[in-house]
Amino acid sequence: KQITAIFQPHMVANVERALHQLPHFPGFTLQRAKGRGRSRAAGLAYRATEWDLDEHDKVVLLVLCSDQIAPEIVETIRRSPHTGLPGDGLIALSDVAQVLRIGTSEHGEEAV
Repeated sequence: KQITAIFQPHMVANVERALHQLPHFPGFTLQRAKGRGRSRAAGLAYRATEWDLDEHDKVVLLVLCSDQIAPEIVETIRRSPHTGLPGDGLIALSDVAQVLRIGTSEHGEEAV
């Protein structure tokens, strides 16, 4: 599986700490990003004609893992950056057709 999570940068330490506590955590990749969620700031009206450059810093976390541990990783990520406020982020879970570890030529489940 591929798990992609997008959340606020100040939550990286919480997420990383929680993931490292998992017994079979395979590792992750972090990318800095800018983006805009679907919510609007209070009191602001959206006009389709305006050019909105109000992007916010985000972090994109990418995890490749076996099908068996994916639900536990998703739940760990879901809990870690949660504040209950708009902008907490989102998580996507996808199937991966093939994984190949460059250094060892392992593929499939053995590669993750």
